[in-house]
Amino acid sequence: MKHAYRCACFAVPAKLARKLASRAQASEQHQLHGHIEAAARLRTLRGVASTRATHPALPGAQASELNYQRVVFDLAQGVDLPGHPVRDEGGKPVPDAAANHVYDNTGITLDFYLKVFGRRSIDNCGSRVESSVHFGQNFGNAMWTGKSMVYGDGDQNVSGFPAALDIIAHELTHGVTQHMIKGGLGVVPVAPKDREFKEQTHDLRGQSGALNESFSDVVGSMVKQWHAGQDVTKANWLLGEHLLAARHGRAIRSLKDPGNRALTWYEDEQYKSMDDYADGADVHDSSGVPNHAFYLAAQHLGGFSWEKTGAIWYEAFAKLTPAATFKDAARVTRQVASQRFGVGSKEHKAVTSAWQAVKVIT
Repeated sequence: MKHAYRCACFAVPAKLARKLASRAQASEQHQLHGHIEAAARLRTLRGVASTRATHPALPGAQASELNYQRVVFDLAQGVDLPGHPVRDEGGKPVPDAAANHVYDNTGITLDFYLKVFGRRSIDNCGSRVESSVHFGQNFGNAMWTGKSMVYGDGDQNVSGFPAALDIIAHELTHGVTQHMIKGGLGVVPVAPKDREFKEQTHDLRGQSGALNESFSDVVGSMVKQWHAGQDVTKANWLLGEHLLAARHGRAIRSLKDPGNRALTWYEDEQYKSMDDYADGADVHDSSGVPNHAFYLAAQHLGGFSWEKTGAIWYEAFAKLTPAATFKDAARVTRQVASQRFGVGSKEHKAVTSAWQAVKVIT
């Protein structure tokens, strides 16, 4: 990409991070506010990511021999990316468990894209995927910067990002969407008066921003199911399970039942249908609507989520424009279903009824 991709997409949404901070004991307050400040620092990387020099690769397989390449760096609690390279494509496991988890889960995600959708790495051109572990002191988050992946070690409230396959797939998919849709799906300028911090220039907003988050949730869930060999009935459809300390909840989001706090966390406000939707809502809340549509379509079709429903969503989302709405997503997914399987087919009916159930269309 020639332009900067200046929008932050964190594994733990800002609202959840603030809620954790508000509930923290006095001894934890400084640490959690430090996390929020570090998140702000990382957001600014979106604006410079496309101009950062690429670190030389470690000795290993040649790019021409691979459909993708991975390299993992160690920041050793520092914040100056990318850090010291510790494991490159084809390299042996290292003593650092976080680096090995990231290497393996990045590979599983890229294998999914290659074997299921025929996509060669994030950009479909076999590009190298860089990841940096041990960002900052007890930083409780992970993100795609627009150029690379960054992982913190977490704290007593939220941790375990390198081992969370669905979260890694979610974040890497923000990179896929970045390359699929020129200009970014839902990436909009932020007026100075509305910025959380002075360096912020862009953010995910509106229904298009929610679709961006939803596509990452959908793929994160599919990768988790694919790796476990689970069909739609065996999967629990939770995203970010086990990241939160038990006292905070079970998961970050649910595609099966968005907003069900018994399944997720204590103040989950995800929407399940347009009956709940409000303009200007947080994109992580409104993404529940298209998330649930995907879940319903997958349940209707049965089998493995990636075989039909996932194939329809992947082809359709590539056709969206940066300002696409939920109705646009319904239109293109129905269009792809009819083209692939026929008008009035089981697949076409499943996609149509799913969007009707969440009241995006009638």
